[in-house]
Amino acid sequence: MAYFDSASSAPLHPVARQALLAALDEGWADPARLYREGRRARLLLDAARETAAEAAGCRPDELVFTSSGTRAVHDGIAGALAGRRRVGRHLVVSAVEHSCVLQSAAAHAADGGTVTEVGTDRAGRVAPGAYAAALRPDTALACLQSANHEVGTEQPVAQSAQDCRAAGVPLLVDAAQSLAWGPVPGDWSLLTASAHKWGGPPGVGLLAVRKGVRFAPRGPADERESGRAPGFPDVPAVVAAAAALRAVRQEAEREAARLRALVERIRARVPELVPETEVVGDPVRRLPHLVTFSCLYVDGEALLHELDRAGFSVSSGSSCTASTLVPSHVLRAMGVLSEGNVRVSLPPGTAEAEVERFLGVLPGAVAEVRARLGAPAPADGAPGGRRSPAARPGGEESAGDEPVLTVDALGRRCPVPVIELAKVIGDVPDGAVIAVLADDAAARLDIPAWCAMRGQEYLGERPAEGGTSYRVRRRA
Repeated sequence: MAYFDSASSAPLHPVARQALLAALDEGWADPARLYREGRRARLLLDAARETAAEAAGCRPDELVFTSSGTRAVHDGIAGALAGRRRVGRHLVVSAVEHSCVLQSAAAHAADGGTVTEVGTDRAGRVAPGAYAAALRPDTALACLQSANHEVGTEQPVAQSAQDCRAAGVPLLVDAAQSLAWGPVPGDWSLLTASAHKWGGPPGVGLLAVRKGVRFAPRGPADERESGRAPGFPDVPAVVAAAAALRAVRQEAEREAARLRALVERIRARVPELVPETEVVGDPVRRLPHLVTFSCLYVDGEALLHELDRAGFSVSSGSSCTASTLVPSHVLRAMGVLSEGNVRVSLPPGTAEAEVERFLGVLPGAVAEVRARLGAPAPADGAPGGRRSPAARPGGEESAGDEPVLTVDALGRRCPVPVIELAKVIGDVPDGAVIAVLADDAAARLDIPAWCAMRGQEYLGERPAEGGTSYRVRRRA
């Protein structure tokens, strides 16, 4: 098996394993106690804090360990909002933040706060200066990831931090995906991360709050971790997490260059090998180990199973994955194809031969899923989902333009609505309008994306009984 899902969780680093075993013998006692065993555990905890703080770019007394990266995000947002409640209750986030950030934002809104979501371009990047435009006198906190978890696009954190600092608003940065590769640039105020993303053990998160940032921990007061992470700390896991972070940082420059070359190969070869595929995310400003692409006429879950049988572990942001029936919020915000989505994130040490084997297996896996779904043959002259010069991703419907054909895809999940549209587009004359009736949320993304990839004109949508009517004008 080749494990290509390190963005979800990286394999335990050998250094982390060694540190964990050693700390199990030396760091089991309560580090708050004054006797010998407690002092020994405290020394290990303090050393781990210094190591993690150096990597994060903050002081040791500004950093606490939490029970997970998600816990760090929830506590960081809640504490910062509470600390600045007198300023106001306005929160700014990007539309492509990790789900735990958006869940905190939803909870804040449900509690009477207000939230502004900053959009992105098709590469998943927030425009520099967008946060400055979103800030208000009552803004208590802004949140921006350092790099996107699904497509790897790096965000303009330094510029956003500068804009927030000028407005007197703290910026919380989710650095879970990027901290292994280097420190987060800019004058951020709060930072969160998760150890299992860089090869540490699961169950360890980081929360850094710079001095001078108003912060009021939520929940009952606790004497541990500056009152910001209550409960007995898992000292062995914390030690292993810090050791892994130090080790991957030492290897980062060399490994980043090697993995970036492998990812470039995947980005270039997949559109050549698999017709009607769209590689998404910023091609330049991105993490070195991650690439995401979407394949027309493919069920994401079925494709993942095919690749798993072939010996590859990858993930998907498609709406048809087992965990959800709604499209990835990241792909939705970017406005790109969501069906048949595959995220490949290479762990350190990935061999070139494994990537070549993946590229050899992928075309057959996609073809198998497409055949099983009855998908049409790939379009001539449109390999790799390259946008046709004739593509019209957003047109306007004229009065009296009634559909000459209606495709009823109600009750059918992605990618069936798009497949049914593709089957009949050639049956109507040039300029004619087809309506697709669908109630699958992914259709709102995938039908416009299909039109852009196939050079057809998307006219928009209308409410329809039982779902939505999507209008498409044929362009030969």
